[in-house]
Amino acid sequence: MRDRATATLTTIVVDDEKLACDELSYLLSDFPEVEVIATGCNGLEALQLIENLEPELVFLDVNMPGLDGLGVVRRLREKGLAPPHFIFVTAYDQYAVEAFRLEAMDYLLKPLDKARLAETIDRARRAIQDVKPPEPEEPPPASKGAAPAVARTKLLARSNNRHFIVDANDVIYATINNGLITLVSTNIEGLSTYRTIEDLQANLDRELFWRVHRSYLVNINRIKEVVPWFKSSYQLRMDDKKHTEIPVSRAQTRRLRELFKL
Repeated sequence: MRDRATATLTTIVVDDEKLACDELSYLLSDFPEVEVIATGCNGLEALQLIENLEPELVFLDVNMPGLDGLGVVRRLREKGLAPPHFIFVTAYDQYAVEAFRLEAMDYLLKPLDKARLAETIDRARRAIQDVKPPEPEEPPPASKGAAPAVARTKLLARSNNRHFIVDANDVIYATINNGLITLVSTNIEGLSTYRTIEDLQANLDRELFWRVHRSYLVNINRIKEVVPWFKSSYQLRMDDKKHTEIPVSRAQTRRLRELFKL
């Protein structure tokens, strides 16, 4: 595990002007504490990258076609997702009040001043590391004398006004969207009675069910393929009928490598 004092900040850069995007990525390459893991060119792409890669820091243009930068933050909140730290980068100063109302970490005007950028990155580093818990090596062992939690072997899934009993071993993955958890099993796809992914995982065999992403819980035995994706990241192709591809968060990449000897 990388030491917290030297840990890099996983970062995404999004700007509809390619030259501006490339220039900012180049400037950020001079800061060893920043790791640009992906770039995007519009708001919808920004949403997808943020949901899949779970970056700690996002440099985001305000004016973009389709969905603007401010709209990206609002959309994440509508989905109930905790947004990363946003730094807006724009040629216009009139959006600053709204940006800070949305709790932006900073608001930088183009053309960028490198000294000003350095101040922003230092502020981001301190803010993120102050609240970043150390990455656990393994799940905490059960204390001596404590009875182990009993993993459920049957789950309930609601589909078409019917309630189906699903064998836990047949669950391929579970995902949460807008506060609703969907269970996808060998034969049934339906809504779970659990309200959070954490509660669902706590009632299943932790050796079998792995939280690979804040929105996904997968059955390790139902992973069909590991697919290389963005810089040093992966997706899992599951063996359901749709061959669903599920992102692995940066925080879980190490376990993936250990699990499959990548």
